[in-house]
Amino acid sequence: MKKELLMATALVSTLGAASVAQAVTATMAGSLKIGAEFDSPENGVDTQNVIDLSNFNVSLTETTDGGTTISSSFEIVDEGAFDADDDNAIKLTFTDGSAVELLNAGNALGTHDISVPSGAGEMGVAGTSTNQAPTGLDFMAGSTALGVEWHSAADFMADGLKMSVSYSTDSGAAKGASARVENSWGLGATYVTSAGDTALTVGAGFAGGDVVNTGDNQDGSKEGFTVGVSAVTGDLTVAVGFADGDSFNTTGVANQNIQGSVTKVGLSYVTGDITLAVGGTSGEGQDSAFGTAPTTDDAKDTLSASATYAVASGVSAILGYLTEDHQDNGASDDTGGSSWYVGATMSF
Repeated sequence: MKKELLMATALVSTLGAASVAQAVTATMAGSLKIGAEFDSPENGVDTQNVIDLSNFNVSLTETTDGGTTISSSFEIVDEGAFDADDDNAIKLTFTDGSAVELLNAGNALGTHDISVPSGAGEMGVAGTSTNQAPTGLDFMAGSTALGVEWHSAADFMADGLKMSVSYSTDSGAAKGASARVENSWGLGATYVTSAGDTALTVGAGFAGGDVVNTGDNQDGSKEGFTVGVSAVTGDLTVAVGFADGDSFNTTGVANQNIQGSVTKVGLSYVTGDITLAVGGTSGEGQDSAFGTAPTTDDAKDTLSASATYAVASGVSAILGYLTEDHQDNGASDDTGGSSWYVGATMSF
């Protein structure tokens, strides 16, 4: 028995040492946001809500003997209900700086759309579910889980240029009554240059994809383009982005085509421990059932602003404001309104 215990101890110790030696490198990050939101809808009763959000992210990485880096990540989010993010690609980064993402790779258009500043905080205006005016620069970029995305190294073909190409294919699942993306492609590029003391970043992308369902009218689509530019001069950042294209909607209604466009403008300025930000979005869209020509317009115009104060390392206090004006199916819509937020974020 003594010999067996010694052998078992040695085996466990050996396996433990091996597992430590073979473990990938893991880094962790996360944040806790807590604050109060005050909503004033155009048509309705003012409400006050406590916003309590948290997330925990783990990044995994290891490098082979040949110099290829293998990485992925996962995230646990608590936004009122538990959610584990499992849409994570396996990324291979090669010694020349190029990379390939396998499975859940997304769309290359979204990789290169310009980040436009806007008010920080957890403000929100509910609106109505029938208003399909888009507000994001990648609203036309679709993908399936069976996807791949290739990223070039920096200075690809020209100094300051990076490019990405993506493709995703059908999972083979049976078609259903609700439309879904069957396959997609995307192309994106980012170009970085300078003009005097100003750093300029130009981003653009194109995307397309097939949408299918079991109905007779299977003419839904996701396709379009985005372009934007960001200028950074010292502590001041100014950016503008534009997107135009087609998407679709299946939530709460029959399958709908959406033809839309979005313009986003924003700026941020850092002065000492305070970051000031303001941003505006104008989205327009026309929605119609598959096989039917659109006839009326939806619109969402938003303006947001915030002041973020760095209280201590990893701790920020936020005061934010948002206002929205809506138009639904060609008529003025009183579901817009305004929202205030005051809170704090703790990050690690």
